[in-house]
This record gives sequence, structure tokens and C-alpha cells, in this order.
Amino acid sequence: MRVLAWRAGLLALLLLGWEVGARQLNPLLYVPPSAVLPALGRILGLEAWPEFPEHLALTVREILLAYLLAVSTGLGLGFLLGLRARLGAVYEPILAALYAVPSVVWYPSLMLFFGLGPSSKVAFGFLLGFFPVVLAVLAGIRQVDRHLLTVAVSMGARPRTLFVKVVLPAMSATLISGLRAGLALTVVGVIVGEVLGSKAGLGYLINYAYGLLRTPEYVALVVIILALVMALDGLAAAVEARSRRWSA
Repeated sequence: MRVLAWRAGLLALLLLGWEVGARQLNPLLYVPPSAVLPALGRILGLEAWPEFPEHLALTVREILLAYLLAVSTGLGLGFLLGLRARLGAVYEPILAALYAVPSVVWYPSLMLFFGLGPSSKVAFGFLLGFFPVVLAVLAGIRQVDRHLLTVAVSMGARPRTLFVKVVLPAMSATLISGLRAGLALTVVGVIVGEVLGSKAGLGYLINYAYGLLRTPEYVALVVIILALVMALDGLAAAVEARSRRWSA
């Protein structure tokens, strides 16, 4: 309760500073929280954009599809390289080098290849979410205690049992953290892709509102995206907490 009280107090202080500061500046560019709430009501009430549910649904679908592809591909490739040490030694530095490249440089090529539709946003979200997952799998496999494997084998554990009962619990914390980071970056990739070039989605609405200097709606859309991200991250945090209890 004390932590929650501190968080609430900090949030109230920030909102108060935002309100006082914004009122002293250009209202066309700086919007106080008191102006954001009516704009949020207009958006959720479908007054600003009657087609808002379609834009929201499109962005959520793009995020889910991109994350599903990132997880399935990242897990598959990660376990393939991690369970074969020689392959991992060859390809892990390449993956780490590609991950270090600023991701935004890939988007023009993706947009040219996939167009302005949802495919390029899914591809960009997949690209950002894939690397944390595959690298987390590789790191998790490396940190498995070899003595546990030796003891399990000496007790007659078969490869499948060894993987399910020893390897997965030992690497679960690192794996879940990678999945959580991949989810966050997938959301970033999809939203950034929509902002940079799109015909629909929340990122498109943000770019549209910003271009027309509809600043209250612009900030309200950012708040909606923040709520979406917090909901997804909260779900990921719950899964992470459950996995930590399972591996303990």
C-alpha cells in the first residue's frame, strides 16, 4: 500500500506540473491534462473518428500476429542453435550483430517489399520482437547447470524428460524475460511502422492528428497506446511471476 501511495503521489505531482507548465505555453502545441480528458472522451465516444474501433482492432491484430511469428520463429531457431553447440557458436555472433543494427533502417526496405498495408507493420514488429526471444533462448540454455544434467542422466532421464524437467525450468526466468522484452519491442515496431507509413491503425491516427495540429487528440491517442502497452505488459508480468514459481 505504501508503494502504491508513493506511485499515486508521484503521478499526481507529474500531472500537476504538466497542467501548470502547459498553461504557460502555446496551447496549440502544449496541451494540459484537463484538455486531454475531453479529447479522450471524444475518441472513445467515436465523435473524433467514428472508425476508431477498426483502427484499434487492426493495430491489435498486427501486434498479436507479429508477436506470434516472433515467438514461434525465435523459440524454434533458439533451441536449434542452443541445443547444438557448434551451430550456436557460428550463428549467435551474427544474430547479436544484426540485433545491434538500429532497427529503423530496415523499415524502408520492408515498406518497399510489403507495401503500406498491414504486412509491413507485422514484418517490422516481428523483426524487433524476434531477436530478444532467440537470444534469450541461447542465453538460457547456456546458464543451465551441467551438474543437474549429469545427475538427471545418471538417474536414467531420457532426452525428452531431461528437456522438460531440467532444461526448461532452469532457463525459464531468462526465457520469460526475453519473451516479455520481445512483446514490448513488437508493440514498438508495429506502432512505429504505422506512424512512418500506413493507411490505418493507431499509429496512422497519431500521425494524422499531429499533422493537423489536433494536439489534444494526439496526446489522447498516446494515452490509449500507453494503456494498451501497460495491459499487455501486465499480462506478461503475470506469466513471468507464474513461471518463477514453477521453476523455484
